[in-house]
Amino acid sequence: MPSTYLSKTGSGSGATTCTFSAWVKRSELQVTSGSPQCIWGWQNVSNSDRIVFHFNNGGSEDFRVYIQNSAGTATEMILATNRQFRDVNSWYHIVIEIDTTQATASDRAKLYVNGVQETSFSTATYPTQNYVLKYMSSTGNTAVGNNGVYTYPYSGLLSHVHYIDGTAYDASTFGQFNSDGVWTPKADVSVTYGTNGFFLKFENSGSMGLDSSGNTNNFTVNGTLTQTVDTPSNVYCTGNPLNLDGTGVTTLINGNLTHNNNVAATGTLAVNKGKWYYEVKRQDNGGTITNWMYVGFRPIDRSYGTTRVYRSSNGDYYNGSAYVSYGASWGDGDILGIALDYDNDTIEFYKNGVSQGSQTSTGLCDGTLVTPIWQCSQASGSPYLHANFGNGYFGTTAVASAGSNGNGSIFEYDVPTGYYALNTKNLATYG
Repeated sequence: MPSTYLSKTGSGSGATTCTFSAWVKRSELQVTSGSPQCIWGWQNVSNSDRIVFHFNNGGSEDFRVYIQNSAGTATEMILATNRQFRDVNSWYHIVIEIDTTQATASDRAKLYVNGVQETSFSTATYPTQNYVLKYMSSTGNTAVGNNGVYTYPYSGLLSHVHYIDGTAYDASTFGQFNSDGVWTPKADVSVTYGTNGFFLKFENSGSMGLDSSGNTNNFTVNGTLTQTVDTPSNVYCTGNPLNLDGTGVTTLINGNLTHNNNVAATGTLAVNKGKWYYEVKRQDNGGTITNWMYVGFRPIDRSYGTTRVYRSSNGDYYNGSAYVSYGASWGDGDILGIALDYDNDTIEFYKNGVSQGSQTSTGLCDGTLVTPIWQCSQASGSPYLHANFGNGYFGTTAVASAGSNGNGSIFEYDVPTGYYALNTKNLATYG
């Protein structure tokens, strides 16, 4: 959300040597130029040091590290990658290693993504030797989640944000490749943080700006910062903004878990075996539903003929060819549970924890990959559907009272025995 970020007043005059490391999972992607998304920024009236996803003139997004002076008109450094970062299901590990004391220009700033140093740049302007970066200095504003003057908000998740003041570290300090060749976080990171260094774990829900470096460089939380169990070590399903059906909205919000008005959202994870459960909460928010909403599963190939959904207006069930009488209708404030047993070709829907009955899903579970689907149709005002794949939130509101059988995931109601949340750990074990 644009109003959600962390802020801190810095101290000192900056540094010639520093390191930034963060795990990021994107939500909203840029669709127009002029609105970069800042992971971290420092700015005053004459300088701007930023780390951003940027929509470039070629019509695609790149990742950029800016160090600018003279109100941004004179560039001290820009590293702009040639690659794009549009995978909203994955976590990216970003490391920027800077040491402006180095004699060779390209050694003064290095960028790593998922453990690999980036070498292909559309723009590569390196800082002058011994240039003093302003990150965390007292002459400007520092923010995590925007550019330091509270514009260019970042849309997505963040985990394990490190800033090291006075020492340059490469990516291997913070991560490692596992036996499958996947870049993963190190459980224990050994670094010297320096005076202005900090480490944001986001593990204390009551103090999300808490610095765990030992420096007590704590940040102030602005807006509603929501804690999540979606981490680089266990990625949870969300809505896919690149696979929306409909014409009502072009983006999802709240970590790609909330949407409204005539759009079908589909999941970022898909299954072709196992038993899976998720929840959706309806919030009319003063709006009017002029037709219906529905929740369920469908093939990722967007074939409506085998979609299985539970409709709000009359409680009907779509059996793959027609709507048939099924359960109770559902309205504002109701929470729907969706339980798919792919192995036995059944799907069961719950309204506020009460089963509406098991239905056959033959034709849906035929070996193809299927994914969750939740949709508003022909609505006025701002009604919402909030999906919960085990994070424990509907939008930015925590579940009222968590049910049982979550196996580490958090749902409003008891998860049916033998069913699991859609995340990468469960898919590896049960999918």
